[in-house]
Amino acid sequence: MSSTTPDPEERAGPSAWDAALRLLGVRARSRQEMAERLARKGFDADTVDDVMIRLEKHQLVDDSEFANEWVRSRHTHSGRGRVALRQELRRKGIDAGIIEAALDDVDPDDERAVAGELVAKKLTPIQIDRLRADPAVRDTMFRRLAGMLMRRGYPQSMAIDVVTEALDGVNTEV
Repeated sequence: MSSTTPDPEERAGPSAWDAALRLLGVRARSRQEMAERLARKGFDADTVDDVMIRLEKHQLVDDSEFANEWVRSRHTHSGRGRVALRQELRRKGIDAGIIEAALDDVDPDDERAVAGELVAKKLTPIQIDRLRADPAVRDTMFRRLAGMLMRRGYPQSMAIDVVTEALDGVNTEV
């Protein structure tokens, strides 16, 4: 009994499948990211499509699960804010609805706490001494700290509030 359409597992060459599994061995991948990586490795579009079908069949590629894990990991371990996480997931080809659902898991209070921890790490004892000795240093520190938070994807208003609180706290600890 032969079928007119070969099973994707039979059509996809073992090298494309092996390449996909090696990529997944490093870290989870979005559907678009996996397809692009396989295409860059020189596999033709039909082979890439076959491998993608096989990966989905075995539940090895799931954009929703990928987005949730990416947000959890990057927020917790890299201190990324919602803005940066949204941009990163867009670049990985994740659908806007999936992105927003994944970002809903980030608690605003937790995001603010992480921002505060990042600022506290940057405020070294030497910087604190400089700030106490010369209040004119405050503007420079404020710009640097707020800029750091915004580059990490925190909203401007949150960055301003967190940095202001941290610098005001330094001045009251005298």
